[in-house]
This record gives sequence, C-alpha cells and structure tokens, in this order.
Amino acid sequence: MQPSKKLIFVNRFYYPDQSATSQMLHDLASGLVRRGFCVHVVCSGQLYDDPDARLPKSELIDGILVHRLRTTRFGRGRIVGRAVDYASFYVTAAVSLWKLVREGDLVVAKTDPPLISLVCALMVHFRHGMLINWQQDVFPEIATLLGANPLPRALDALLRRWRNASMRYATVNVLIGNRMREYFSRIGIPNTQLTVIENWSDATAVMPLSPSASQLRHEQGLNERFVVGYSGNLGRAHEFATLLGAAEILGDTPGIVFLIIGGGARMSALRQAVVDRGLDNFVFLPYQARDRLGDSLAAADVHLASLLPALEGLIVPSKFYGILAAGRPVVFIGDPDGEIAREIRAADCGRVIDVDDSARLACELQNLRDDESMRLAMGQRARNLLTEKYDVRIGINKWAALLNEFEDRLRVRPADRARAAELREP
Repeated sequence: MQPSKKLIFVNRFYYPDQSATSQMLHDLASGLVRRGFCVHVVCSGQLYDDPDARLPKSELIDGILVHRLRTTRFGRGRIVGRAVDYASFYVTAAVSLWKLVREGDLVVAKTDPPLISLVCALMVHFRHGMLINWQQDVFPEIATLLGANPLPRALDALLRRWRNASMRYATVNVLIGNRMREYFSRIGIPNTQLTVIENWSDATAVMPLSPSASQLRHEQGLNERFVVGYSGNLGRAHEFATLLGAAEILGDTPGIVFLIIGGGARMSALRQAVVDRGLDNFVFLPYQARDRLGDSLAAADVHLASLLPALEGLIVPSKFYGILAAGRPVVFIGDPDGEIAREIRAADCGRVIDVDDSARLACELQNLRDDESMRLAMGQRARNLLTEKYDVRIGINKWAALLNEFEDRLRVRPADRARAAELREP
C-alpha cells in the first residue's frame, strides 16, 4: 500500500489522555500509520480528568500529526461549564477543519463532544471532503433517557434531525455493535450506510495471569479471597443497585470481596451506599496506570459489567473487551438481549443477570467461587473470543479494509509531508 492516505480524526481528547475513547483512537491512528495512511488528529489541549492540562499545540506522536485547539477549560464538574467547553470546541474545530480539509480528504468524527458530526459534515461539504461518523455512543438520546437533557423538546428534536442528516450525508457510519445498528436502522438511517466495527482490547498488552500472580491482589491482601472485580468507569449509564443487593446477601459469606477500581459520576454514590449499608466486603481503588491494566484485571477471579437496559443500542461498555483479554468470566447485569449479553451466551464465557435480580447474582457468584473448573473454562473461552474477534489488530484491519475503498480519492500532498518533516525536527 502506498502512503497516499490522508485521514483527519476529530475527538475532544487524545493521547496522552487515558480515557477509553482516547486510547481507542490512538490504537487505531497509530495502526493506520503503520499501514501507510497519513493521519491527523484534531483535539483539545485538555485531558479528560484535567481541564487545565497544558499540552503542545501541535506535535508528531507515533507518526500522527496532532493539532490541539484552544478551548475553554471549565471541565466536567458542572453541566453549564461542560456545555461551554463543547461550544468552544465546535467553533475552533470548525476553523481548524476549514484550514486542514481539502478535496478528497476523509474526516472521521467521533462522538466527543456530542454532535460534533454536525460541524464535521458542514466543513466536509464546503471543502469537498468525505465524512465517516464513528459512533461510540448516541446523543441526545442517552441524555434524555438518563434525565440529564437540559434542552427544550423542540430543540432536542431538531438536533436529532440534524444528527440523522449528518449520518445520511456521511460516506459510512461505523457503529460499535449490532444493537446500535438495529437502532439507527429503525430510525431511518439506510443500512447501506451502516457498518459495525466493534471496539477492542490488545491481546498482547493484557495477558491472562493467574490471580495469585497479580501484584495488586497481593498488595491488597486478597490472596485468600474470592475477588469479584469491577474495573473502569461507573457512570450514569451503569447500574449498581443489583450489585449492592448481592453484596448484602453475601455479607455473611466468608471469603468473597468486591474490588472496585476506577471512577466516574456514580462512584462516590456507590461508596456512600456501601457505608450507609454497613458493608465491609468492598475494596475501592482509583484508576490504575495503563501499563498495570493486565495486573489489575488479573486481581479478580471474575469481573462485572453493567448497563441500564434502556441504553442498549446506544452504548457498549468498553470494559467488556479488557475482561475478555484478561481471560476472566464476565458477569453482565442488564438487558438479557443486550449486545454484551448476546456475546456472553454465544461464547459461554460468563453469566447474564437481570437488573434487580440480586438473589440470582449472589447465587451465580457463589457457583463461580465453588466451581473452579467451570470458572477457568469460562475464562479460557473469554480469551478465545478476544483473540478471534476483538483483538486490536482485528479492529485495525477492519478499519484499513474499509478505508481502502476510498484509496483513489485520498491523497497526501507535499505540504503534508513537509509539515510532518518540520514536526520531526528537534
């Protein structure tokens, strides 16, 4: 393949940011560079958990030309401040794309900030480029279902129509699950413009380890316990009442502990609920560094994932893929016909629990504790599912095959090569 590709990804956060969308984007961008594509990333100068971060305005990272924009820096603490940050990114991203996009260039719009596809579609139209929407989630539907949508109903409906128009305008829309594809098909986006490329984990970065080999497990004094893990974001889309109920049922069961690693909008609420209920079978830890992910995932014997049933088709929890990579059974709490639930049943790599069925969750966790051979077999099937379907290299290959369809219309001009050379200078 000749190095004749110019791709421009747009996402508010990017490496060295460690949020899931940033990591996924860097995995893909660096993989495409290795396959001969010329890749640009348009992002903010902030980090997900640090709005005051000061990152270089432009730099070359693993062959990727990164353009960081000036935006407001109110952060995620309050809705109004977050909305202002979004608005400032829309404006500066539009200016950046106007300068950067040329005829035949391909812009890939992610979904942070929400509805950035509207800005990208306009700039692509006026600059005669092409658009791909990479749908990690679906707004404003998610905000509405969570009761966090401040928009008047008429404006909400208008934004949905514009969002759908940007999807119909796009060359293709990349979705991260079949339930999401079903949703967009149902609301009128042509199937010919919808394709599924699931998210992934790196099978070489996260290797299956025995629980006893985990340094974190040893540090926390959990070697003699049966550890039920939850790793990653605990946000408004996730459900934890079922977990709390099971933890109460198992309160007098010796040896079972819940290891909760991460953060998110609902983590403090879970911590407080544990205190209010007097539960002593929980251990809370902050996010672990990415280079310790394999070790931290190995600390648990089984892992939990959850999603509110109303949000199926709008989100796929990315923690699922890390659990598979670690070779652990997945216990999913949510819609029994959900994206993850379907995969778990098809691969027989875990259990699916209905929301509010705490008694069954407690029973299944006891069964998994007591039957080591079943647990290990599920973990092996989980790892096999990852290597056969959800490894990062598989995802990058799918993206490369999709982008190759546009090879004749994507060109790198001498100015791009000169800019890359300029950034390489010390």
